[in-house]
Order: sequence, then structure tokens, then C-alpha cells
Amino acid sequence: MPKLSTIRELEQLRRRIRDRVTRAGSQITVCAGTACQASGANNIQRGVKRYLIEHSLVDQVALRITGCHGFCEMGPFVVTDPQGVFYPKIDTGDIPAVVDAAVTGEAAEHLLYRNPTTGEVHRCLEEIPFFAKQQRTLLGRNQRLDPIRLFGYIAEGGYEALAKVLAESTPEEIIAEIRRSGLRGRGGAGFPTAEKWEMAQRQNSGDGKYVVCNADEGDPGAYMDRSILEGNPHSVIEGMVIGGKAMGATEGFVFVRHEYPLAIKHLLIALRMAREYGLLGENILGTELDFDISIVKSAGAFVCGEETALIRTIEGTVGEPRQRPPFPTESGINGRPTCINNVETWANVPIIMTQGGDEYARVGTSTSKGTKVFSLVGRIRNTGLVEVPMGTSIKEVVYEIGGGPLEGGRIKAVQIGGPSGGCIPYWHFDLPIDYDSLTQAGAIMGSGGMIVMDDSTCMVDVAKYFMSFLKDESCGKCFTCRKGTQRMWEILDDLTQGRGTLAHLDLLEELGRTVADSSMCGLGQSAANPVLSTLRHFRGEYERHVVDKQCDAYVCKELTGAPCQAACPVGTEAWRYAALIASGEYEQAYRVIREENTFPSVCARVCNHKCEERCRLGVTGQEPLAIRALKRFVTDTVDPSVYRPERHPDPTAVGKRVAVVGAGPAGLTAAHHLSLKGYKTTVFEAEDRPG
Repeated sequence: MPKLSTIRELEQLRRRIRDRVTRAGSQITVCAGTACQASGANNIQRGVKRYLIEHSLVDQVALRITGCHGFCEMGPFVVTDPQGVFYPKIDTGDIPAVVDAAVTGEAAEHLLYRNPTTGEVHRCLEEIPFFAKQQRTLLGRNQRLDPIRLFGYIAEGGYEALAKVLAESTPEEIIAEIRRSGLRGRGGAGFPTAEKWEMAQRQNSGDGKYVVCNADEGDPGAYMDRSILEGNPHSVIEGMVIGGKAMGATEGFVFVRHEYPLAIKHLLIALRMAREYGLLGENILGTELDFDISIVKSAGAFVCGEETALIRTIEGTVGEPRQRPPFPTESGINGRPTCINNVETWANVPIIMTQGGDEYARVGTSTSKGTKVFSLVGRIRNTGLVEVPMGTSIKEVVYEIGGGPLEGGRIKAVQIGGPSGGCIPYWHFDLPIDYDSLTQAGAIMGSGGMIVMDDSTCMVDVAKYFMSFLKDESCGKCFTCRKGTQRMWEILDDLTQGRGTLAHLDLLEELGRTVADSSMCGLGQSAANPVLSTLRHFRGEYERHVVDKQCDAYVCKELTGAPCQAACPVGTEAWRYAALIASGEYEQAYRVIREENTFPSVCARVCNHKCEERCRLGVTGQEPLAIRALKRFVTDTVDPSVYRPERHPDPTAVGKRVAVVGAGPAGLTAAHHLSLKGYKTTVFEAEDRPG
């Protein structure tokens, strides 16, 4: 098709595409985001294509490949339209049933989603609690689009906002609409977008201006920006073109991580198609607007996500932050005014310009408007991408959308805002998710990473992990950041190894505030957040490491040893007798059990096996070792007479008599150990037999 030379031609194309879509029959949509591809989505794609061709169904059923839908825990999955049937975790053997059901307009009942908590079967995607509780303004478009097909985006209203602003709006009117929407930057502290745009628009620059999309998403566990670029790159392109018109810029950059090959591939295709159809380049849609976009790949340093370091990287120099002012909107790339927003911010712009700023502002709180995408990961049932209105409580996200803790766990805290964010404890989960509330709680919104932690997580170890990440990612330009983060990590390392003191806790707090106050860029200014927030909310856990030399989560090895042994009320060396059983040394295994446990046969039947809850295999997502069953096997197999307990007489016990009241398990155990020490022990029991 020739290049679109007018806005009218774009609208005519949209009508033709929509007519064609309306006439289409059944459709099978395969989620092919990075997470689903890792689970085998590519095999599903090939399998569906093969089945359609072999059974001559190509004219009856269409296949659509999309970006991430969000429910990564259930990948690979497919959705059939117009029925809207959702099939989770399918494999190639399920393809015939899925396709045949799509042809007849029915559902393959045995493949439907089953709620793991209630057992209820849900037929449609919208019925599943994970989706039903969200407001999917951005992610909802992912599931309707093939990211490498421009026509799908146009059919869904793509570039309608661009056509509108080209035909009707001045730069000032565009910025006023963004201001009415209340949009704040989605990549950090939430600076008002309209204010940043206006600062850039006011600058007089004969050399030109730039707009930049910051896709350097480096937070551990975060992949929101990547998924938007993978699933709907044209939304970002359209937002940047609108921003270019508003600020008077003629050139844009997408600064993206080189670790995102699928996002880069889809973005390159989208840019090429936008140029071919006259949506980028000179005289866009026959108007006087000239604007084009280039891709710059980040080398992967976390600090390059900071605005001024990002600018230096695009210029081809070392990615180090510089002092502000001047701000990038005054002097950015090559000294020219530069406006930088993240992926999610740009993707919201076409939505605002289409529906209007006032309508957009109806969602959210008084100071935080619209929806926000979070990556929900960690010790939770439903991992994936979640989009909710600003002001939604953490509890709703974790328990209603996320499905609560994994089997046997209990949620302890959520880390929000990535390594520079903070930990919110479970007793503050009624906190609304908005910029101001999170700041008051010692966290930040950041780009939207949300890591859920349960009682198998040590908060001291969490702070140590993030501080290890930040000290390695510090550019080193600020002495306080370079040495402060290193020293904080060293103190945390001492705490986890039992070498800490109470004075270290005060020193940690002082160091954290010093680094935050004296660092130049956002990385250093927020680096202490994980430490300060965990000290604030979980100081008792720090003190346990210092005073009692105990890690209640059984994570810190120097304080715990084997978690299964540490969790056992009598300290039985489960790891030791399990190894002996594996080598067939049953009698020796029995002796190990009897060293600590006076009633191994009884415990092998009634013990609540805390050891299995802390088994390393269970914590890593596998089935824990069946320690209680192993104990029962040994006690049922071995003759108890093989164990001859050694007597270790206490010199002070000579001639002393001890009375033990009660012949229950505790009383008999106490009497047994006292007798081994040489005490003459009498047990009194009200019943006619012990136990």
C-alpha cells in the first residue's frame, strides 16, 4: 500500500481494516511475550499453524500472535475469540482440542482454568480473579494486537490520537490536555508530565530539541516496559510523535536495554512500518510535522537509567550522572533541550489525547491519576503483570489479584520500587498505591516492580541483596555513594554471619541517611531505602541476628546451619539421618535420631514436621524431602535395642534425687536425660499408665 499522505487516508484505511475484522470468523490468540516463550509458546504457535494447514481450517480459524497478556504464571496459554475462552498451561498435545472447539464455537472443558483455591472452573478470561480485579488500560490492548502488524493497531484506534492533534491541536493545547489528565512520570518519583513538557516547550533552540523514551528497565524482577514494547510498540511511537509536536522536537530516541532482544526486534519493525506508511519522517500525514525516532541500546548499567547518565550514553561517552541544574529540559543531548519519559508514560499519551484529559483523570486519586502497571513476582500464587487504578490497596493486589501466598506460606512484606524502593510490611497492606502514600511509608513507586516476600524471607538478607546490587551498580562518581553503599553491604554481611553488634544498627541508619543526603543522582539518593525501610519496620529481626544470633527465616547460613535441623524443636540432624538412609545405613540413622529424640517412633507419626516446611527443596518450589516419613521408615525397620545411650554423669548429681511430675512426653524425656546424667529420678503420674 502507498504511503499515507493525509489524515483522511488514515481514517479510510482504518474503516477498511475494521470491516475486514468484522467479517472474520473464529480466532486463536497465542500469548508470545518473553515469559510465555520461555514456557514453550513458540511450540504452540507452530503446532496451531500445522494443525490448521493439515486439516484445511485456515479459512475458518485465524491465528494471532500477541505480546504479553500479563498472566505469566499460566503460560503458555491461548485465548479463542469471539468466545473469549481461556486455556492456561497448554502443551502441543492440547492443540487439536483447542482448535476443534474454536471451530464449533464451544470450549474444551478439560483444559479450562481452575481456581487453585476454590476449585471453581472459569471459562472466560474476564471471569478469572486475576483479570477481573484489574483495569487493563494499557495491557488490555496487548491481547488484541499482533505487535509486528501495523493494521491491527490501526484497527484498535491506533494513530487516531495523532491524527486528532495534527488536525485540531496546538502545542499549548496538547500540554494543557496532559495537565488536565494529571499524568505523572511512571518511571521514578512521579514528576508531573505536563510540567516537564512545558519546560522543554518554553526553551528556544534553533538547533532542535529531542524527546527520549527511557526503556532502560534494570530493576530485578521488573519487566513492565519490556512487555509494552514487545506487545504494543506503536503506542510508544505515537506518544513520542505527539510529544514531539507539543515540545517542538524533530527527533526522538528509544534508549532500550540490549538484554531485550524481542522488544528491540518488534520496535525496529514498528519503526520501519511507521516510516513506510508516513507516520514517521517528514511531513507526517501530509502536515508540516517532521519527526523521526532512533534506537540506542544501553550497555546494561543500572545507573544509565538516570536521566543525565542516559544522555551521556546517547552522546557516546561514559554513562555517569552530572550535576543539575541545568536540567535536561534546558540542556540535554548535545546541549539541546531534551525531554525524557519512560515507556509507560509515553504509552498513556495517545489514550489521554483520544478520550480527553478529564476522562482520564476520573481514574485514580486526587494526586495520582490513571492506572499503573506492576510486575508482581516472588512468593505468591499468581505472578505476572498487573494493571490497577492508582489508589488500589496493596492488599487487593497481593491477595485478590495475586492469589495470596504459596501453599504453607504467610506474606511478610512487599518490596516496591525495585532496589531503590522500600519494603512495606503486611500490617501496612491497607496502604493505597500512589506516589505520596508510598513515599510516606519509606518506599517509592519507581517503575513498578513489586516483589512479594513470605516468612521464608529474611529481611536482613533482602537488604543485603539489594545493597550488593546497588554497590556494584554505583558509577563511583560520588564518594559517599561509592563507599557508603559498600560499607552498608559490609555491615549487613557481618549481621548475617553473626558478627554484628547493636551499634552497627545505628551506624547503618546514619550511613543510609548520609548517602541519601549527599549523593548527586537518584541512584545514590535512594540507595539506602531498602536498608532504612527494613530497619524501620523489621528492627526486631535485625536485633535477633545481633543479640540471639538467630535467623528466624533460616536463611542466614552462619546463624542457622541446616534449616531442617534449626526448625526441629529438639534439633534432630535430619540432613544427617536422611543421608545415612540414602546409603542404606539404617541402624546408624536410627542412632542419629535417638541422640536427640527420646520417642522417635511416636514423633514419626504425630510430629507436625516443621523441618519439612524449611526444607531447601520446598523453598525452591520443589516437593520438600519427606523427613517424617523417612523417620517412620527407620523406626519401623530397626530394632530399638541397637541404640545404647552413653551415660555422662554429672559430678554434682551424686546422691541427688529429682521428682518429675507428669509422665507425658516432656516429663519422660526430662527423666530420661536426667538419669543419663546420674540423677535418681522418680516420675509421678495421676493416670494408671504413662504417656
